[in-house]
Amino acid sequence: MANSATIKQKELFGHPVGLYVLFFTEMWERFSYYGMRAILVLYLVQTTSDTNPGLGWTNGEALALYGWYTMLVYVMSIPGGWIADKFLGQKKSVLYGGIILVAGHSILAVEQMWAFYSGLALIIAGVGMLKPNISTMVGGLYKQGDIRRDKGFTIFYIGINVGAFLSSLIVGYVGEVHGWHYGFGLAGIGMTLGLIQYVVGQKHLKHVGNFLGASQNSDDKELMKKPLTKIEKDRVIVLFISFLLVIVFWGAFEQAGGLMNIYAKENTNRMLMGWEVPASWFQSLNAMFIIFLGTSVALYWANRKLKGKISTSLFKMIVGLIIMGTGFFFMSAAASEFNSTGSSAMYWLVLAYLFHTVGELCISPVALSYITKLAPVKYASLMMGVYFAMTGFGNKLAGLLGESAEGLGELTVFTGIAVFCVVFGVLVMLFRKKLETLTHGAEDNERTMHEEAEGFELADNQ
Repeated sequence: MANSATIKQKELFGHPVGLYVLFFTEMWERFSYYGMRAILVLYLVQTTSDTNPGLGWTNGEALALYGWYTMLVYVMSIPGGWIADKFLGQKKSVLYGGIILVAGHSILAVEQMWAFYSGLALIIAGVGMLKPNISTMVGGLYKQGDIRRDKGFTIFYIGINVGAFLSSLIVGYVGEVHGWHYGFGLAGIGMTLGLIQYVVGQKHLKHVGNFLGASQNSDDKELMKKPLTKIEKDRVIVLFISFLLVIVFWGAFEQAGGLMNIYAKENTNRMLMGWEVPASWFQSLNAMFIIFLGTSVALYWANRKLKGKISTSLFKMIVGLIIMGTGFFFMSAAASEFNSTGSSAMYWLVLAYLFHTVGELCISPVALSYITKLAPVKYASLMMGVYFAMTGFGNKLAGLLGESAEGLGELTVFTGIAVFCVVFGVLVMLFRKKLETLTHGAEDNERTMHEEAEGFELADNQ
């Protein structure tokens, strides 16, 4: 195929320069998305009579919209991936998605309800076009079997969280203190910077993300017509099963922007040396921990592999779910303290976000890399889109769980989430080996093993 897998690329710090173009594009996209997410629920529940008025919705109404919004943002990755595979290619899809996002965030700055809903709709469409395709392009920068691929995704993932960290602090502060719509507008400025950077960096992305259907390469044309082999079908089955972990993980994790966000605002003692910490700032903890711990967690798994210990992608994802679930026991402790004293300490939130972060580092960047290893090339963007759609369903589940807290109480919800995640992770672990046999050596670090459908004959694919 005429892409970066067969063409020598300019490198920086041991990785293709194109990785850093995508790094900064995604960083600014996540700056805009997470900045808006950090203040969305707070804006919805803020009373209309406040000096910085919101919409005055109930917690349940706000969490319901939050659940639908965050679900649709990621579910739209399926049509976004399909459009890239069938019509545009990943590179153009990312460009058009960025343009739509700039429009969406800019409209949110207008203080009218039509602008509010129109802006959300455009952001949903823009993320759907950009998110699955930029992640697929990262995988396309590396040859099949390149041992740098997982590290490349970790670097890319750190970029995501640099944007998330900065936006939670900057956009969160501007929105809460100076005006919600100023915060929304600032998020739009961030996306504009990301789009400009992406356009300027196109020279480093010439051989990745192009539309295969327009290729003059005979191998590319044949690939688009050829049906899936049995090996490819088996790998797709494993991916869909692994997506169950994704739904459960994000259903729990995304309490951060909803229930945990409201809990920080209403039930947490946020006084620090005579100054009240903005509730939205807690959203930055996850990103900050990822920036500091990202390379350490990746190094831990790399060392395990060198020692011959279990370090497959599926194993990492299961462990990540269990660790993240364990973090909710700290929120149970916070809710218990609040029920007893009428307030809870900030360190419970810090500990919860720490465990959530370690869990996320074990599952999210690993899952992105896993998809580029297992997904059939001609459906690469579509499968990435399905992955993000699963995160969307997880987000909707998070909204439903958050709403249930009005009736069940935070202690019950937090404890239930913790127990379910740990138990579910342990159950999947029991079937891990059987599932990994269906990958047919896709995670072989020395080479990718390809088996011909007719004779299942192993062949070196480098």
